[in-house]
Amino acid sequence: MTPMARQIVFRQIERPRSKDWHDDLEWFFSSLGIGEGRDVDQVAQWILVTLLAYQISGNGVPVERISRDLDISSSRINHHIRNLVDAGVVYRHKRLIYLRGNSLQSMVQELRKDALRVLDDIEAAAAEIDRSFGVDE
Repeated sequence: MTPMARQIVFRQIERPRSKDWHDDLEWFFSSLGIGEGRDVDQVAQWILVTLLAYQISGNGVPVERISRDLDISSSRINHHIRNLVDAGVVYRHKRLIYLRGNSLQSMVQELRKDALRVLDDIEAAAAEIDRSFGVDE
């Protein structure tokens, strides 16, 4: 069985000087590699914006509501949600979609924890490999 793979992307991009929330949001998503590549319509970003708008209520959002709000097919929304789940920024529970951590700030805190766990595992493996070659720290 292949272990679950999660790709965590961090890019160091200069933050926009303007105080426009739209520019900040675009920078935020680009820094996390969200909505790039083939996502020319930035559907993933719009899904996250939609989830953020519904976070005030504290409830998850059904795919059908996201689809209706964005006027995009449910199958296309589901495709992007799968990618966002794989990236660790959203999760599903009982047919509802939630922003991980209930805010963008807490989502970043959760991603930080994920990254540290991955780096701890890599570091432990590196130490074992070094020992097998007789290399000291």
